[in-house]
Amino acid sequence: MKKIYLAGFDVFSPDSLSIGAYMKKLCASYGFEGLFPLDNECHTAEEIFMSNTAMIRSCDIIAANMNRFRGFEPDSGTAFELGFGYSLGKDLYCYMEDTSPMTKLLGSQDSNGYYVEDFGNPLNLMLSVPSIVIKGGFEDCLSYIALSASDPDK
Repeated sequence: MKKIYLAGFDVFSPDSLSIGAYMKKLCASYGFEGLFPLDNECHTAEEIFMSNTAMIRSCDIIAANMNRFRGFEPDSGTAFELGFGYSLGKDLYCYMEDTSPMTKLLGSQDSNGYYVEDFGNPLNLMLSVPSIVIKGGFEDCLSYIALSASDPDK
């Protein structure tokens, strides 16, 4: 059974444990084992880091909630987890409710005058190039992953 690391800012929600339980149950219904970052009892930043990177090492796939968090960009911890997963050769999937190109949302420059990259992606190229970006929510992503697993040409 393939393991999916469930990356995202969902861990910061007041009901994060029930969200994680739901996501893991949904994974099981698709034939996967879900690994939620809060599965381990950790008390320090170092313990959390070591636990989560160990889970990423043990997984086959990362499914990442890349919706905007605390501003325009996705959660920085989730971005790190994707990069770490990429370095380990994991399959990367991102899900977002809005997959419009960044330039459609921000224009050619942001409010500080910095240029916005114009490659037609909803995320920075360092996240969008190595990942498959799915429009929708977690279950849309999971359905895509399951379909990809059953169709090697996908």
